[in-house]
Amino acid sequence: MIRVLLADDHNLVREGLKQLLAATADIRVEAEAADGDAALALVRANDYDLAVLDLSMPGLAGIDLVKRVRLEKPKLRILVLSMHGEQQYAARALKAGASGYLTKDSVPAQLVGAIRKIAAGGVHISEAAAAQLVGAAGGSDAPPHAALSDREFEVFRMLVAGQGLTAIAEKLHLSVKTVSTHKTRILQKMGMESAAELVRYAVENRLL
Repeated sequence: MIRVLLADDHNLVREGLKQLLAATADIRVEAEAADGDAALALVRANDYDLAVLDLSMPGLAGIDLVKRVRLEKPKLRILVLSMHGEQQYAARALKAGASGYLTKDSVPAQLVGAIRKIAAGGVHISEAAAAQLVGAAGGSDAPPHAALSDREFEVFRMLVAGQGLTAIAEKLHLSVKTVSTHKTRILQKMGMESAAELVRYAVENRLL
């Protein structure tokens, strides 16, 4: 039996996933969490075979959540189930310790298959995301955004989505000055001079 921790801040999503997995004979949802902090607390207190994590939840979230869960339970397998396209986060999630990445618009059979594959020790990722992971390792063909740290990429994503420095600071629990510093470094690393250039780059590379 594959014991699963399910973490997503939307009740309907969790209920739908639980019903889907309840129809299988070898997968059981043993616990669920509505935010990253609750998910981490459950990981610390219990043993699961696999954690299905959403990246966009209140509290601890995103790549930071994957890293913290991995730190707490190195042997726990992690499948990221996200609304964000693979171009945005798949390579970073795997580098942080996840064993798979699946978008929420995937068909149910893909989720069940991914859980079984990862629980058995495999990795679930598309060919396109695998190629991006190789590029992110620092190859000469790596795109400019691959040079950003995970935190810088998070700030970059929020900037191109139209969020201001203050809003970003509040969401990431950082000072406005720190976010401003991240923005400056992002522009420097990507060889750009304005937020407008970042937005254009994000659109061209399907990062929005």
